[in-house]
Amino acid sequence: MGTSSRTTPTVAVLMGGPSAEREVSLSTGTACAAALREHGGYNVVEVDAGRDLCAVLLDLKPDTVLNCLHGRWGEDGCVQGLLEWLNIPYSHSGVLASALAMDKQRSKEVYRHAGLPIVESVIRSKADVRAAHVMPPPYVVKPNNEGSSVGVYLVNAENNGPPQLDDDMPDFVMVETYAPGRELTTTVMGQRALTVTDIITTGWYDYDAKYKEGGSSHVVPADVPAEIFDLCMDYAVRAHNALGCRGVSRTDFRWDESRGVDGLILLETNTQPGMTPTSLSPEQAEACGITFGQLCAWMVEDASCSR
Repeated sequence: MGTSSRTTPTVAVLMGGPSAEREVSLSTGTACAAALREHGGYNVVEVDAGRDLCAVLLDLKPDTVLNCLHGRWGEDGCVQGLLEWLNIPYSHSGVLASALAMDKQRSKEVYRHAGLPIVESVIRSKADVRAAHVMPPPYVVKPNNEGSSVGVYLVNAENNGPPQLDDDMPDFVMVETYAPGRELTTTVMGQRALTVTDIITTGWYDYDAKYKEGGSSHVVPADVPAEIFDLCMDYAVRAHNALGCRGVSRTDFRWDESRGVDGLILLETNTQPGMTPTSLSPEQAEACGITFGQLCAWMVEDASCSR
């Protein structure tokens, strides 16, 4: 963490921002700020990140930034570049890893090079996806650079034709083969994989399932064969390192039980996992004996600049 003549270091908690995930970010930031205050030892300032962020930070002169932004601008390398330029240590991944992980297609290329299991995917125009099936159903259509299941379409064989994507979807989208099975996830903290969670939902693990109370239930640790559990832990660390992540990341998987080890597929890595009351990473940390306050403090102490 950055040094200062002040006896109590100032931590700016960046939250909100202009992305589609603003409300999730506000929830994450509020929870983290409260946990840091309760943990003690920090002067915590909550900052709703707008276009004046540079001026706000220059005036505040924080010792460290806890980046609780989600989605575009806050999670894709942009705000990380600003913090590098201002020479303010910040939590989570740096510019390149953030940009890579946010770009789903490019991150898949990194996974493939690292020997990690993924499904086939292509980038196609919104017009092409609306006009005809660009791959045999079932498949998934999603923005290439959004998170939290924002704008995700599951297209089954029984659908009447290709998906009629909402006008708010970007001009080019990712289309990927649907990976059936159980939803598993693993958090990495530094170089340590914490545990595996089995996410239970009644349907698609969408935005509501992730963030609304009762939208999903979590089995921690996941009741899966030891071989699958160990592979999730191994793949999560390998994905974290292949992308060049630091701090906390979380990697999501699908596991088709009928195919055994071959049914485990890596979906994506989140370089800034949610820290809301229903979020997975704090729950995994707690299962490992790490309180939420300790987790937030660790992220602050782990903060750095990494050009």
